Amino acid sequence: MKADPSSLFLKLNQQLYDLRTPIVMGIVNLTPDSFFSLSRYKAGRSMLNLVEQQINDGATIIDIGGYSTRPQAVPVSAEEELERISEPIEMIRRKFPDVPLSVDTFRADVARAVVDRFGVAMINDVSGGTLDPMMFETIAALDVAYVLMHMKGTPQTMHTKVEYEALLPDIIHFLQRRVAQLHLLGVNDVVIDPGFGFAKTLEQNYELLNKLEYFNEIEVPLLVGVSRKSMIYKLLDTTPEAALNGSTAVHMLALLGGASILRVHDVKEAVEAVKIFEAWKKGANER
Repeated sequence: MKADPSSLFLKLNQQLYDLRTPIVMGIVNLTPDSFFSLSRYKAGRSMLNLVEQQINDGATIIDIGGYSTRPQAVPVSAEEELERISEPIEMIRRKFPDVPLSVDTFRADVARAVVDRFGVAMINDVSGGTLDPMMFETIAALDVAYVLMHMKGTPQTMHTKVEYEALLPDIIHFLQRRVAQLHLLGVNDVVIDPGFGFAKTLEQNYELLNKLEYFNEIEVPLLVGVSRKSMIYKLLDTTPEAALNGSTAVHMLALLGGASILRVHDVKEAVEAVKIFEAWKKGANER
């Protein structure tokens, strides 16, 4: 089950990206409590070095977050979230003006501020618009790309909301309905994310991974964010810091399932996985 090739294009800062070859999004966490300790950064030289390394390693998009969404994360105000990310975004834009930036936020006010001030190209909303009723209208007014992720509850409560009538149909229905709402508002550049680790058990995460191709029915690009998550390190009885190999294995399965964007901490390894996947796909087509 393949997505319509015409749906696999994404406009970022007036440039059109062809996602028929998957791309990689590099993660820049500007929080003190991200689940992966080695990914925590503040504004400064080390943060810029990380971004430069991610770009050199092949990242197409840089995703910046100032609010940790790990399970039971401590909430922060919109003002603090914006304060955490503003200076780093300004620094990145100054040094790498042509690289499209995404901001990981579920708040419409934060989304508006970073687009208006810094020309951010994409908003990555873990709540799929459920935590701020103004998010969809704001995205439409800003005319930016939007990542619509599935989650139930909040980062503080999602671990208790893992019951579904039917896991895959429930999530697909949620995403289809909200993609339609966005399209009615004139938002054309929508990416869906099944929300691995968000209101899902370990077993449910692997059920979704196994059935990932069904999300292609929605006919918009599919983003997968599994990098170093608990579905990997708990299964392997290890830690986020030791979960790179497992992450790469899951990334390859995601590509086989139709992922167009991999959101990752380790860009070089993910880009290599994409290259191998593309060579494998070419080999299959030439048989």
